[in-house]
Amino acid sequence: MATEIKAPTFPESVAEGSVAAWHKKPGDSVERDELLVEIETDKVVLEVLAPEAGTLSEVLAEEGETVESEQVLGRIGEGAAKGGEKKVEQKLNAKAEQKSDVKPAGGGKSHEVKAPTFPESIQEGTVATWHKRLGEAVKRDEVLADIETDKVVLEVVAPADGALSEIKAEAGSQVESEAVLALFVEGAGGAATAAEEVPAASADDGAGDEKVGDKILAPAARKLVAEHDLDVCRIEGTGKGGRILKEDVQKAVKAGTAKKAAKPAAAPKQAAAAAPAVEGERPEKRVPMSRLRQTIAKRLVQAQQTAAMLTTYNEVDMGAVMDLRAQYKDSFLKAHDTKLGFMGFFVKAASEALKRFPDVNASIDGTDIVYHGYQDIGVAVSTDRGLVVPVLRDTDSMKIADVEKGIVDFGKRARDGKLGIDEMQGGTFTITNGGIFGSLLSTPILNPPQTAILGMHKIQERPMAVNGKVEVRPMMYLALSYDHRMIDGKDAVRFLVTLKELLEDPARLLLDI
Repeated sequence: MATEIKAPTFPESVAEGSVAAWHKKPGDSVERDELLVEIETDKVVLEVLAPEAGTLSEVLAEEGETVESEQVLGRIGEGAAKGGEKKVEQKLNAKAEQKSDVKPAGGGKSHEVKAPTFPESIQEGTVATWHKRLGEAVKRDEVLADIETDKVVLEVVAPADGALSEIKAEAGSQVESEAVLALFVEGAGGAATAAEEVPAASADDGAGDEKVGDKILAPAARKLVAEHDLDVCRIEGTGKGGRILKEDVQKAVKAGTAKKAAKPAAAPKQAAAAAPAVEGERPEKRVPMSRLRQTIAKRLVQAQQTAAMLTTYNEVDMGAVMDLRAQYKDSFLKAHDTKLGFMGFFVKAASEALKRFPDVNASIDGTDIVYHGYQDIGVAVSTDRGLVVPVLRDTDSMKIADVEKGIVDFGKRARDGKLGIDEMQGGTFTITNGGIFGSLLSTPILNPPQTAILGMHKIQERPMAVNGKVEVRPMMYLALSYDHRMIDGKDAVRFLVTLKELLEDPARLLLDI
């Protein structure tokens, strides 16, 4: 007797969902509580588990279809799938999956290689790179692929010694949490000749292909061609029908045979008279926007559209902090094995100011205000991929040396793509330092749901009136952008003044005054 597979009971606020992905095909055996299908609503992704062990015999709601609460999605039977279900299976496999003709030697137990579990704040990621090819021998815990999310790059590692036997998500494709990326066989490891026979990490499904002249480019190949500014006419395609795959482009880059064609010879003088001549090359380069950059763009626009954002400015004389650094930098380095920078002073000063002005340390959640009884300060770090904001926890109880070590560690791991998702969530306030790039003054944009962000800038010597005399002092402009829905201008100004006082007289940080 067949058992019905039903969609979960949706909450009242969710009217319907869509079938995001089936993890099993008709004819596949399933175990009780094994993940069968994911339902995506406007708020969350819901998992549907097998109600009992058996064989998936029928799929009634295919990927992309809209379903309602408790709707029957498919059935589980005791026997194997029937021939009549072949049509359904073909529909489920409409997105052709890359399969290897290689028969891995010594193949043992098969595993599904899945994307990592994403936190609730991350809906999906992009397969950035496959590091291994089909049939290529790999060791347990060796990196197979990178998944790029809007915050970090996550590594997918081999579950055992063996080899990839099938890749289901090619480079450039979007995947959801725990989506099946590939199949892996224990103990497998094709010979070098076998690995060369199989194009690696590119599904030959034709989805998103682009035709350039008489050449057809796969999406991942198109991205590489743009990045390396190559002439597609000089690249030989090994895919179906001469389709250019990612591996073909990589091979051409390595061989150096597909460099951009030389500019054409000058036109005859009579032709030049017909149209204005443009001397020299005028190259253009088009590359896909990275997932991180897309998310940054979306959130910056969202922050400006949803918050009543305002910025107030002040300036601080950095002389006292600079003198302190000069006096103790060698001793500090020897004692703590890290350099004494400016950020430690700013984080500690901001922590004290946030305690005095809790509105600046609060966040807005719908129509509620959430006051945080702790200070978790995010420090913006620039990387080649874009800006990321790892968070220092409980900064009020941290020593300046701990702050400096934490920031150095964040910077290194951010550039290497090794930051964890949990390290960039939950901040209550953010500090960004445009001064390291030479910025004299700027207006930072809020990092929702936080209600304020501090912008540091370049230290520049300027003539200042000090006790009735003009002195040249090392000055820095400070900018505090804040959500006027939550913070009044008076408190924003007083917050900056407090920062100024603490930084111009660092002894206040020790005396708590």
